[in-house]
Amino acid sequence: MGASAKIIEGTIGPAGGRIDKALAEASDLSRERVKALLAEGRVTLDGKPVTQGSVKVAPGTAFAIAVPEAAPAEAIAQDIALAVIYEDADLIVVDKPAGLVVHPAAGNPDGTLVNALLHHCRGQLSGIGGVARPGIVHRIDKDTSGLLVVAKTDAAHEGLAAQFADHSIERAYRAVVGGRPNPLAGTVTGAIGRSNVNRKKMAIVEDGRGKHATTHYRTLEPLAHASLVECRLETGRTHQVRVHMSSIGHALLGDPVYGRTPKPLKPLLQRLDFSRQALHAAELGFLHPVTGEKVHFESRLPDDMATLIDELRL
Repeated sequence: MGASAKIIEGTIGPAGGRIDKALAEASDLSRERVKALLAEGRVTLDGKPVTQGSVKVAPGTAFAIAVPEAAPAEAIAQDIALAVIYEDADLIVVDKPAGLVVHPAAGNPDGTLVNALLHHCRGQLSGIGGVARPGIVHRIDKDTSGLLVVAKTDAAHEGLAAQFADHSIERAYRAVVGGRPNPLAGTVTGAIGRSNVNRKKMAIVEDGRGKHATTHYRTLEPLAHASLVECRLETGRTHQVRVHMSSIGHALLGDPVYGRTPKPLKPLLQRLDFSRQALHAAELGFLHPVTGEKVHFESRLPDDMATLIDELRL
């Protein structure tokens, strides 16, 4: 099975059943990872190799799984400062500054949050899908600041991804929008997809297109020609807060894509050199994917948004 492999041994639990599900429950591996290891011939039952995840297995059957060392990630590790809010063996919660891209991509091959995490978590990543990389289960825009949770293990990655998929993650943003929402609190619902006019933008699209999205907003404080609002997400779509608030006529201040700065505020934003959307991921809550404990994190407003709000106070 390979000298560099880690061997996980044990017996199948009392439920028995499909081997892929039973092994996932008996180990710290995700079901998808177990399926991949089965296909690679790295699993034995009572000393005999098994390759099919659908094979039924009896309770108490001895198993062995040879888990190879995680392959190096393609992205390079870079010593980039991180604001770590929480960290354990399974996950890490960071407070991302505005301007930091989350994941390497065309135009941003390095200098990203992933590059920073590869350096910070070196030697601690057990492998996501067999690769020593941080498990990105959600993203926030480059110019949005705030909280982000990242998986360090396969099991944590699968557990967090499931919570994001069923919309049970608690997420609240603080945003500074133009004007005064009326009503002061409400819900915006509308499927979000690529704009028909500009493919680089997202938009609320007609039925049958895009993905369902719901944002609950409430006004926290009226400001001069603007408002500080809280947006709680039921769903997590690309640019959701920016698109939904713009759709009701209250785009985020500083948003270069979906917003138009109210004329009286242009000199202020220029003086402050505030050139990003005024959006901060302030709260993040979820069930810890390994311990089952409910965890909740908060992040204070970054200095640039705090200064903007102070200048706009009536």
